[in-house]
Amino acid sequence: MANAGEVPSSGPCADAPPPSAWVQRFAPLIPAVGEVLDLACGSGRHLRLLLARGQPMVGVDRDLSQLQDLAGTPALELIAADLEEGRSWPLGERRFAGVVVTNYLHRPLLPAIVRAVAPGGMLIYETFALGNERFGRPRNPDFLLRPGELLDAVTGQLEVLAYENLEVDKPRPAAVQRIAARRPTP
Repeated sequence: MANAGEVPSSGPCADAPPPSAWVQRFAPLIPAVGEVLDLACGSGRHLRLLLARGQPMVGVDRDLSQLQDLAGTPALELIAADLEEGRSWPLGERRFAGVVVTNYLHRPLLPAIVRAVAPGGMLIYETFALGNERFGRPRNPDFLLRPGELLDAVTGQLEVLAYENLEVDKPRPAAVQRIAARRPTP
C-alpha cells in the first residue's frame, strides 16, 4: 500500500509500457482542480502518471487485478465495470477535468465519453485506426477508428487542439488516431 502522496511504481505494472507520449504531451492542459477519468485503464500507466502530477483520479476497467498495488492510494477511485455489457454508462452524470482513453474503442460509448468532459476539461484519446491490420492486432474493423471518427465524435461539443491520423513506429508500428480537445467554458 502507498503512503499518502506516494504513487506505487512497482507491482503488477512494473513491466507495463510507459505512458503514451500523446497523453504526456497534453496532460499539462488538464485543469489542476477536478478528477480525471482513465477509461479502460488496464495496468494504470496513465493513472500513475496523473496521480504523480497530483491529479485526483478515477480508473475504470473490467479487470482491476493489475492495480492491486494502488489500493488505498489517496485521491484514487477504482471502478470495476465491463463497459461493453450493454449496461448503462457506469459514471452517471459525473463530469471530469480530464478524460483519458488509450488503446480502447467501443463506439457506443463515444457520446458518453465526450459528455463526461467538464467545462474547461480535456479529452485525450488515442487508439488504433484503419490500416492497423497491416501491423498486427487489432485487425477487426470494429476495433479500428475510421478516418475522422474522433473528430466527428467531438464536433460541436469540444474545441480540437490537436488531431492526428497516422502511422507510428513507437512504441510499436501501428496506425493510430488521436485527439486532444477541450470543452469550452460557458
